[in-house]
Order: sequence, then structure tokens, then C-alpha cells
Amino acid sequence: MKGLDEARLFYEQKGREMICTQFPAYEGRIAVGLAGRGSQCFGYDDALSRDHDFESGFCLWLTDGDDLAIGPALARAYRSLGAEGPKERSALGESGVGVRRIGDFYRRCTGSPGAPESWEHWMSIPSWALAEATNGEVWRDDLGEFSAIRETLLHGMPEDVRKKKLAARVIGMAQSGQYNYVRCLRHGEAGAAMLALSQFVRDAAETVFLLNRRHMPYYKWCFRALRALPLLSDMADPLEFLLTGENGAEGDALKSQLVEDVCASVLRELAAQGLCRGGADYLEGPAFEIQRGIETDAIRAMHIMEG
Repeated sequence: MKGLDEARLFYEQKGREMICTQFPAYEGRIAVGLAGRGSQCFGYDDALSRDHDFESGFCLWLTDGDDLAIGPALARAYRSLGAEGPKERSALGESGVGVRRIGDFYRRCTGSPGAPESWEHWMSIPSWALAEATNGEVWRDDLGEFSAIRETLLHGMPEDVRKKKLAARVIGMAQSGQYNYVRCLRHGEAGAAMLALSQFVRDAAETVFLLNRRHMPYYKWCFRALRALPLLSDMADPLEFLLTGENGAEGDALKSQLVEDVCASVLRELAAQGLCRGGADYLEGPAFEIQRGIETDAIRAMHIMEG
């Protein structure tokens, strides 16, 4: 059974009754679910995932005021349910379950206790951090405060910010994949060519997520999440091949063609979304076209590769 399903079952069998009987006045104010760091929050865990930092419990999110009123007592009641801790905790690992203030949960992910209030803040949050803030499931949130922030992080990115991030990723694809990969090979710089290809794959993957209006998770789960996207999920296999396929004259030629194929697919979707006119082969022009379509002057004035 997946960790997310285990957590839901644990809540249904023990947590729900504990909250109802011991904290009846707050039953409709406690948000319950599982989200944050860890493969189980994405639904990507397996048997191997349980060797470190894996916990079987769930999260209870409180407002600051409710935490002052019942936080310690709720934490004690939660611990009495007997949730299993991790077999081993890594140096950077920390508990992601139990009682948490809503603001603390989001602050750990985005640096703010609530949704971003400026385009600058949106621009500064890495995609993987937004993915961690919005993954998993929320099973109950009558108050709605936790879910309101979650909804904004999921769907509230300003369009000009999305365009700026797209412009930066698209021109990165042009430079690393269409230009520098082949040139590094011709210079005999095989290591540099692989670094260029790796950068191309990163930029291409994040471009696909942005075109889907989704947040790309930590690189460990990038391909798995990419394969589940509604748009351009068929890019996952060629992008993975660019990293794992054999090199040499024949392999290099195939990879060069795959780079162009990926760029062509991305360009078609950019045009379909009205972000550029299409009709180009090299992505540099479309990247600048995306940037020119940004309405906010300060964002449009940023360097093309920022974002």
C-alpha cells in the first residue's frame, strides 16, 4: 500500500475519532491530510523509500491562534495514536507529520506563511518548492485557510511570471541544446557536451511543466511527474534518452536530432498557447517573443535568461 493511502487509513481508523472525542470544539477548524517533503507525499514511494525518513502518520494543520490554544495537547494526543517513525533519519531529514501551524508549513516551502503577495516573491520560489507545498492530499479543511493558500500556489501564479520563466527556459534550451551541445562535440569537449545536454533536459522539462501550468518537482521525481502531464508527456522518453543513451558518432547524431525534435514539439505548443507565432527552428527568437509579450514593465525589462 502506498504511504499516502496508509496515512489516510490511519487517519480514518484512529485520527478522526481522536479529534472528534478529544477536541470537539476544534473538529471543524483542524485541516488534515498529508503534504510536503517525501516521496509518499507525491505518491511515488515504494519498498525502497521506507529505508529512511519515511513516516506513517498524517498532518494536522492549525491556525496560529488554535495552535496556542490546543497545539501541545493535540500533539500529545496524536503521538498516543502510535504512528511509526522512520527507520533512519538522514542528516537533512525532519519530521513532516503531526501537528503543524499552517504558516510554518508554507514558510518551510516558500519562505512565507501565506501565498506570495508580489511577482518578485513568485519569481523567487523554485518550482520544486511549490511542488512540495501543493502535493499530497487534504482530507478535511472545513475552515478553508490551509486550502486557500494551497489553491493559490497551485493556480495563482501571475501569467507574466509564467511567461518570464518560460522565456528563460526556452532560450536556455536554444543555447544549451541547439547551439552548445553540437559545438562542444565539434571542439572535442565531450564532458562539456554532456553538461550542455543535461542543462537542455532540465530546461526542456521545466518548460513542459510551465506549459502545463504545473510545478516541476525535485529532479529525482521529474521524469515520473512528466509522464503524467496532460500536455507533451511524450517528451519524457526522448529527454530521458538524451541522458541515458550511448554516445559516440552514431549516438551523438541521434541525440542532436532528438534535441531538434523536442524543440519543435515545444515550439508547436508555445504557438498553440499564443505565446509566439511559431514557424521558427531555433528557439532564441520565440524566447524573445515570449518576453515581449509580458505586460509588467519591470518583468519584461529583466534579462532574458533570468527567471
